[in-house]
Amino acid sequence: MDFALGYLIQRFFFRAVDFFHHWYTDGSRQFFHRFTVLLEDLDETIALRVTLAHFFEPLYKDYSIIGRILGVLFRSGRVAVGGFAYAVFSIIFLAIYLIWISIPIALVVYAIL
Repeated sequence: MDFALGYLIQRFFFRAVDFFHHWYTDGSRQFFHRFTVLLEDLDETIALRVTLAHFFEPLYKDYSIIGRILGVLFRSGRVAVGGFAYAVFSIIFLAIYLIWISIPIALVVYAIL
């Protein structure tokens, strides 16, 4: 009887620690993987990396002064819009992550009170 009770207590604490390890470590790794995939998909749409790589090149290979000026102006707008989109999605993901992280803590505090 003593062996079974000790085993059950040991398994209870092991499962509790394993739950928090799974929730915080494995879950955070999965969450940030999905965040990275979202940013990669967003970059396929907005093409911020390509825009920055060709920032000072003229649009449509128009090497006149007007083409060079318009290229920088249009790409500046595109970088601003892309940066804003990245910021919005990052803030949304951060808020969701903080809520998700606080769920077990809130449940434990609620159970105690």
